[in-house]
Amino acid sequence: MTLIKGVRSKTLKVIPDERGRLFEILRRDEPMFSKFGQVYCTSVEAGVVKGWHYHKKQIDNFVCVAGMIKLVLYDSRPGSPTKGQINEFFMGTHHQLLVQIPAKVYHGFKGLSQPEAIVINVPTEPYHHGKPDEYRLDPHQNDIPYNWARQDT
Repeated sequence: MTLIKGVRSKTLKVIPDERGRLFEILRRDEPMFSKFGQVYCTSVEAGVVKGWHYHKKQIDNFVCVAGMIKLVLYDSRPGSPTKGQINEFFMGTHHQLLVQIPAKVYHGFKGLSQPEAIVINVPTEPYHHGKPDEYRLDPHQNDIPYNWARQDT
């Protein structure tokens, strides 16, 4: 898959032992790190879509730490060499991956596992409760050329 301009991903090294597992998500001494805003955790039930939205300033760093999700990105940025492109990432327990989403790229995710999937985000900006840097679309009724339905092909 050709990545949307500015999108970066890395496979996380999982270190399992008889006590459980450990994996680092993001370090300040690696090329993917730009700055720290906050860390938050969200969950999604199987079959539920959380999306679409984008940020004007914020860069997101998503990792699914339990369960599985389908993370989808759409580039609608005028002048972008990847305008109109879609990226899909299946990530979580069976594929530990960090995906960095640049500002102005639409994104959303769908829960794929029971009872829920748990996602950690390390955005570059703290959430501003009075004036959020968040611009939303309905997940199903919009101009984004993507169908969230399961593909059985």
